[in-house]
Amino acid sequence: MSVEAVGKSRRGRGARKTARQTRDFKMLPGLKRKMPLTELMDQEQVERIDNASMHILENVGVHFRDEVALEDWKKVGAKVVGETVYLDRGLVRELIKTIPETFTYHARNPANNLPFGKDNAVFVPMTGAPFLRDLNDVRRNPMMEDLNNFHKLAHMLPALHSSAHHIVEPYDHPISQRHLHITYSSIKHSDKMFMGMTTSPKNAEDVMDMCAILFGEEFLEDHPVVTGNCNGNSPLVWDETMLGAMRAFCKRKQPVLCSPFVLGGANTPASVAPSVAQLNAEALSALAYTQVIRKGAPAIYGHYLSTVSMKSGAPMAGTPEISMMNMMIGQMARYYGVPWRSSNTLGGAKTFDAQAGYESATTLMALQMAGTNYMWHSAGWNEAGMHCSMAKFVVDAEQCAMAYRMAEGIRWDDFDEAVAAVGDVGPGGHYLGHPHTLENFQRAFFMPELFDNNSIEQWQAEGSVEVNERALQYTRDLLNTYEEPKLDEGINEALLDYIARREREIPAADALNQDY
Repeated sequence: MSVEAVGKSRRGRGARKTARQTRDFKMLPGLKRKMPLTELMDQEQVERIDNASMHILENVGVHFRDEVALEDWKKVGAKVVGETVYLDRGLVRELIKTIPETFTYHARNPANNLPFGKDNAVFVPMTGAPFLRDLNDVRRNPMMEDLNNFHKLAHMLPALHSSAHHIVEPYDHPISQRHLHITYSSIKHSDKMFMGMTTSPKNAEDVMDMCAILFGEEFLEDHPVVTGNCNGNSPLVWDETMLGAMRAFCKRKQPVLCSPFVLGGANTPASVAPSVAQLNAEALSALAYTQVIRKGAPAIYGHYLSTVSMKSGAPMAGTPEISMMNMMIGQMARYYGVPWRSSNTLGGAKTFDAQAGYESATTLMALQMAGTNYMWHSAGWNEAGMHCSMAKFVVDAEQCAMAYRMAEGIRWDDFDEAVAAVGDVGPGGHYLGHPHTLENFQRAFFMPELFDNNSIEQWQAEGSVEVNERALQYTRDLLNTYEEPKLDEGINEALLDYIARREREIPAADALNQDY
């Protein structure tokens, strides 16, 4: 039985209305970080990393496995030998100067527009999971209904600033046509900003066309509305698929994450600082190419960062080296004056257990300390990204809300009134009934909904419910109270017509429900 059916059978309209009235689903504004940053390197060390990266670009080179990109590099004077591009540091610095340090993301609901860059940051859910742990905590292949539900949750959870794109893979649609329905679900079920598929150059162009239907072609020219991700193949390779998708986004001035895919110790040196030097060179080469494609196009210094177990070769999350590298990468991005992305609340655990919590909390805290702008994979990630957990999705989102509160810094607006209350209460009194407390208790201290802080006797009396079960019930309740932010009927019809036409043009050659 679907979540929607469960809602209709167990709860009436009045119950859903009451639940909506007790929860605030309004999206938090973009995070304006006021917390001091942790910078592990001094200026000399930052310049040492920069010099090493530039040495790699000038003397080792980067493979651009794409004929169009190679011709583009030749036109701007880069040395090209076969598929290897050797980039002079002066050329790189000149190109990346035109990347905007800040811009505003525009959502279909203007109330959800977001300032971005420098001290402004956003939380974005995980994407790309081939499995999910569902409302019964069963690990299985996802379907489109599951993706719809994740987009609904992203819409309702205040700390999440985006509906992302394929949070989970919908196996009931052919791979060749899947990107159309993923993009439509991101747009339909949330009025926050979203991400666009970059699984092929043509898929990226389809996303751009759908954005043009939603916002208008001219609007895209000066308004970032969607984010693409282009992964490099470390060490030092950018391939035709990613570069073609990058061109589709940059030509229409939409932001791309330039993301080397780093498995520390496997495709980088087995040492922290040299790994950052290589990653930095890879990111710079892609950032520079975005400006070859179109000067002034927004771009984001990206990476996917993991370390590899020297026992098994498996990727690890939450290790101290990952935190250190994130802090170093933040310094490098600020050195070049570009916004940057990292991955948040990562876990390698197979269930939503203590390991998942520890790993995710460590990653989340490190990103706050490092000053990350685009905090991707902020909800649901587990099993090294192999599944998205519905329970973990909502708990991660609440953890992001807690991190948001901490990064906002100290509030001083009620300081004098609160100090005056000390005199009112005096020695031996309490503040529970004081006017200042009654006015400020809801915002004074963060009160998690998904953690239990009651006495053990009360917890036992209420069924000894642990966080995974509590989160699953919370998720069911959220989905039962969801209200769709309706699309304009004309735009909705135009999007559906576009999808139908592209489905006629794209062969559904890929078998449904195949594993990969």
